[in-house]
Amino acid sequence: MKDTLNVAITGCGVIGRTHAAALQEFPQARIVALVDAIPAAAESLADYIEHSGQPRPGVYATQAEAFAARDVDLVALATPSGLHIQQALEVLAARKHVVIEKPLDVDLSRAQEIESAVEAASRDGVVASVISQHRFDQASMAVSEAVAKGRFGTLTSAIASVAWWRSQGYYDSGDWRGTWAMDGGGALMNQGVHTVDLLLWFMGRPVEINARTARLAHDRIEVEDTAVATITFENGGLAVLHATTAAYPGLTVRVQLMGSEGSAVVDNDLLAYFHAADASDEASSMGLAGGGNQAAQELASYPAEDYEAKDPTVNPAGHVRQYRDILGAIEEGRAPGVTVTDAVNALAAVRAVYVSATLNQPVLFEDVLGGKYNDLVAQTGTASSERV
Repeated sequence: MKDTLNVAITGCGVIGRTHAAALQEFPQARIVALVDAIPAAAESLADYIEHSGQPRPGVYATQAEAFAARDVDLVALATPSGLHIQQALEVLAARKHVVIEKPLDVDLSRAQEIESAVEAASRDGVVASVISQHRFDQASMAVSEAVAKGRFGTLTSAIASVAWWRSQGYYDSGDWRGTWAMDGGGALMNQGVHTVDLLLWFMGRPVEINARTARLAHDRIEVEDTAVATITFENGGLAVLHATTAAYPGLTVRVQLMGSEGSAVVDNDLLAYFHAADASDEASSMGLAGGGNQAAQELASYPAEDYEAKDPTVNPAGHVRQYRDILGAIEEGRAPGVTVTDAVNALAAVRAVYVSATLNQPVLFEDVLGGKYNDLVAQTGTASSERV
């Protein structure tokens, strides 16, 4: 690998700045190009990078212009969701590494197209990953490893909830916000996709999804602000999934995982509860009544957080952790911790919620993944809005 990776950031809004702040933590990464159709946005991010003590990157309207003018090795896509696949395919065709902000795209069939492109590019050593930074939180890693080692016994159920608030002004701040074409969905797709990814990471492959969606607290948006679903998994486990941007003033993101020999709770990225049965557990037909919290001793097995945000307006800690993995994958010639296939599965689960809500009946995950409802998915927003 080259001593320095030249990076381009496509999309210079809020998330683009998060990527810029994260990448500046790595001396082997140098931001050389910013791409945005709005020149003022790119210039503003260039100012931010320059004021951070880094060389000012070039500003370009398109990726093609940036690739022609600069030697680019890695591209971070931080554009509206509906542009991700088109832009990622351009990057892969140029045989450059790519990091795609969540979600992978808004259209499942289009998202699946990229899997073959990624496979072909990987044979040339190209790495492609999708941001799902919460997999790299200490709490998530502790729970995932416990699941992999079977420490919770049979996984019986889970509750995943994203209870946030977004004002009407948030949706009105951009023409693309709250639209099916660019956002691809509402509270579940935009705010909840990270939690969906964690749920699948912990529980495994979904089998059946039964869902309802509604728009209850916002105007002038096409998508839902509240979604609930029940999910059956291949291992027989059951889960409740909930996402809303109508929970004023904003509560927490919480994933509760339960098994026959242990349980865990991750609340706002922190390990609030952990207990795995061992020989010291007292035999009781009624369990420990919520006692025996082993979270502190469990976290002692994982390195302490070593990142502090330098800019109070931007906290890219999660992105920093994931970029460690991505840059490591590039250097070591391995697959990243979050693959495009992982992101396709998370997107398919979200789409399954929307299809089920539209049809008002349970749907099979494999049917959604296999394209059975592709035509219906494009109409989901209209159908859901009419019901609400």
